[in-house]
Amino acid sequence: MTNSYPLATSTWDEKELDAIQSVIERDVYTMGESVAKFEQDFCKFTKSKFAVMVSSGSTANLIAIAALFYTKNPMLKRGDEVIVPAVSWSTTFFPLQQYGLRLKFVDIDLETLNYNLNSLESSITEKTRMIMAVNLLGNPNDFDKINQIIKDKNIFIVEDNCESMGAEYKGKQAGTFGIMGTFSTFFSHHIATMEGGFVVTNDEELYHILLSLRAHGWTRNLPKENKVCTKSDDWFEESFRFVLPGYNVRPVEMSGAIGIEQLKKLPVFLEQRRKNAKLFVELFKDHQDFIIQKDIDNSSWFGFSLIIKPTSKLNREEVVKRLQENKIDCRPIVTGNFTRNEVMKFFDYEISGDLKNADYLHNNGFFVGNSQGCLEKEIKYLKRILK
Repeated sequence: MTNSYPLATSTWDEKELDAIQSVIERDVYTMGESVAKFEQDFCKFTKSKFAVMVSSGSTANLIAIAALFYTKNPMLKRGDEVIVPAVSWSTTFFPLQQYGLRLKFVDIDLETLNYNLNSLESSITEKTRMIMAVNLLGNPNDFDKINQIIKDKNIFIVEDNCESMGAEYKGKQAGTFGIMGTFSTFFSHHIATMEGGFVVTNDEELYHILLSLRAHGWTRNLPKENKVCTKSDDWFEESFRFVLPGYNVRPVEMSGAIGIEQLKKLPVFLEQRRKNAKLFVELFKDHQDFIIQKDIDNSSWFGFSLIIKPTSKLNREEVVKRLQENKIDCRPIVTGNFTRNEVMKFFDYEISGDLKNADYLHNNGFFVGNSQGCLEKEIKYLKRILK
């Protein structure tokens, strides 16, 4: 019998430690051959043409949004309207604000935690240029419905898949339904490389722009034939030649080496996460006090959300206190209704309709962890404590 339930646990063993040691022995710590190999492996996993590893999921979102401004025919310009869900992580939204886009916040569904699809459909106008599709807590969006909504409209999708590596919708990897998708390899996520993230795409021009933006906006990491600039054969000239207003969001070589080993384990990790979820759903699906997340297709189950039902006599403050007293880690469901944060004073935004579900989740929701290990004892312990 257990008496604790942590939010996340380590996924490392001697394979990751050996990978770190191999980098030390090579004495090359900046982005190199291990990062390149991890990118190749990640392309195979996601069935994408191109993958760019970066320092975090947040910086993956940053350069993905930036890249849309630098295509030869810019896909976005300042002032364009972008639809976003009211519930997501902060760095889903910050790059959009930083690039001068106008955000339109749309309510979520209390069961799936992704877009309320009726609200999404009614929010679209002739000004809408892009939809940010966030796959929340492992749950893929209903992309058939979203694509039906935007059919015949000049609107494209970018996916924030940082919480949902390995999720699938109709056999296709989440993160590959938009023109770009972003991923995170932070400690508590599906694989862990200390810090790290990815942008995947099938668009070669975007890929080349991402390569430049990742490293200072220079030409050095671009192939000779590329869709950003004409590159000479003079290595000295191309060493410090800047063509885009980029960043330094490169990953370190150790993260790439660790990622190679972690990705090999990911199928087993996902299998166990889904086994844990099956038990969680069995125990909580008809609970008198809680709404739990409804899997749209094949979630990778980042964590387990619980929202207190309107008919329940529980209040969240008491529930959280009880969980803490019994050593069960919990957190708000991502940011709750993000528009209730003080940072919104810096945004150009509007709210489409109302955000009643996001508000309800904000006041009454929380989540507990899932991991690659068997959580049978922990989930049953959670059920006992919440009884």
